[in-house]
Amino acid sequence: LIEAGDPCRLAWAVLDAAQSLGVPSVAFCHSNLEALAARTVGAWTQRPVRGYVRKLYNRFDLVLAPSESMRQCLLDTGVRAVECQPLGVDTQVFHPRRQDTVWRASLALPPHARVLVYVGRFAPEKRLEVLCQAVARLGPPYVLLAFGAGPTPPSGPRVMVRRYEHDSLRLAHVLASADAFVHAGDQETFGLAALEAMACGLPVVARAAHGLGELVDDSVGVGVERGDASAFAEAIEACFTRDRTALAQAARARAEQYDWQRVLPQLMAHYRRLLGRRAEQAL
Repeated sequence: LIEAGDPCRLAWAVLDAAQSLGVPSVAFCHSNLEALAARTVGAWTQRPVRGYVRKLYNRFDLVLAPSESMRQCLLDTGVRAVECQPLGVDTQVFHPRRQDTVWRASLALPPHARVLVYVGRFAPEKRLEVLCQAVARLGPPYVLLAFGAGPTPPSGPRVMVRRYEHDSLRLAHVLASADAFVHAGDQETFGLAALEAMACGLPVVARAAHGLGELVDDSVGVGVERGDASAFAEAIEACFTRDRTALAQAARARAEQYDWQRVLPQLMAHYRRLLGRRAEQAL
């Protein structure tokens, strides 16, 4: 079988190749194209993008969505063969034992600083301005440390920006050495960076919407209902009043549910069912 993870030219190339070879085609839908287009171009794009999504994905034998909310969104769009398939995390790489006091000291912050880390693209839908405003409201000892790249980098007197860390092990050191992971985006279809942070034992303060809303609850941090800076500031402050050991253990336990040793067999089961149906059709 052939799987496409991109909804543009690659997806159509995969469909052509699968038809030519007589093998099943799978699409993994990582982005809510309709919401993304409406936010970046304008609301007028929603109808044509919805039609494109329906036309494209209904040509695939199977469409996988990383969260239940994304699966429901595709179903509402008119895509028929959709299954939920969460992403996975390497819980041996992303582990609390990666905590690195030397790296933490290299930030040259006061000893009692509370380091809030964000990892991901610097893009409008990530709502980084909300995090910057929340940290400004909180003041000392809170600091936002943002790792990433993109057109809308965060800024502010209590904001530190670093290039995205491509090495998984070094990224694990960063996450395990921070105090909490924060994410204000309201369009996440899963929330892989948040999951990696939880695997490192970090509590997560994130918008209670879509994929992040399915990963984050009060047992592992705070799911923020409102998307404004005031709500995030209150949630971050509340998170630091909680039992840090209990939060870290719960976050780690949640991430272990998504270990690749559990997730990959689920993915392979989707593949086997699809291949089995194709074999039956050939008989």
